[in-house]
Formats: sequence, C-alpha cells, structure tokens
Amino acid sequence: MKKVFITTLALGVLSAFSSFAQDGEYIPYVGLDYTYSDTNAKFMRPHYNSASVNVGTWYNKYFGTEVFYQLSDNHKSHNGLDKTKTSFQAYGLDLYGYMPLDCYSSFNLLGTVGFGEYTFSKDYSFAKDQRDHGIGWRAGVGALYNIDQNWGVRMVARYVNFNQIDDIDHMMEYSAGVRYTF
Repeated sequence: MKKVFITTLALGVLSAFSSFAQDGEYIPYVGLDYTYSDTNAKFMRPHYNSASVNVGTWYNKYFGTEVFYQLSDNHKSHNGLDKTKTSFQAYGLDLYGYMPLDCYSSFNLLGTVGFGEYTFSKDYSFAKDQRDHGIGWRAGVGALYNIDQNWGVRMVARYVNFNQIDDIDHMMEYSAGVRYTF
C-alpha cells in the first residue's frame, strides 16, 4: 500500500509539472510552516507542535498543488502509573484553490483538499515502540499574503480525518508559514 501511495503521489506531481512546464505557466515555490495540531484520540487529547516543509506550484492565479512532509514533537501524558508518549510524521499531496482579493493577487483566500500518509509512534509504559499508519484526508481554508514577487506568508486551518489508525479519529491543524516563489 505504501509503495502504491508513493508511486501515485510522485506520478501525479511529475505529470502536473511536465504538462504545465510545456506552456511555461507554472510558478514553483518552497515553504516552511509551523503547525499546531489538536488531535481527538480514544483515551486522550494529544496536542502536537510540528514543522512542515512543502514544495508546490501555482498553475495560474486560481489553482495550485503542493507536496508536504511534516514532523511533530512528542506529546507526553501521565495517568497514574500509565505513561504515554506519542508523535507523528506525515507526507502527502494537497490541491489548492485561490481567490485573489485585489488586482495584483497580493492577498488571496484559499481552500485546500488533499491526503497524506500519517505514521503515529506510540510509547506506552506497557508497550514500547508501537507504530500505526494510515491515510489522513485533509480539507482546510486560509489566507495567503504575497509580500513581494518572491516572498509570501500563509495561514491555514485544516481538518484531517484518519483512516485505519487505531484509537485516533481526527485532528484540527492550524499552520502559519512562509513561502519563497522562484
């Protein structure tokens, strides 16, 4: 399943880049985000701080795609003798729709949908090094402000629904970051 997911992700990105590269209409960018995640799990409500690196492209002023990699810190909880430490990492693909609010596309509202492969690492006092992974379906809204031709800042609130991850149902992510456009 993991090989199929990575292959599909890579082929989708390559085909999108190659089809728009012929027309010379795409604008690539790289970004770095800070993300706060509020997770709804079966017996706890873990909160994570994470960093996300992303590479994307704008195909025109209304549409773009982005691949991301995200790595979180540890959430620790203590319930009597039971100690728990959890963290996660994720990678995936998001589609973005932009709505420019001015003539120069400096300020944009945005909507996003996508998916990612999430791997949660769980250490319990009775079982160490447990890993569980599955698909997270993502949807969110936000805003993008382009400071100049190359630099921009973005804020996004995103809902992530998990598939096939034990004891974890969904999470809300709030991210803020910078973009450098080539």
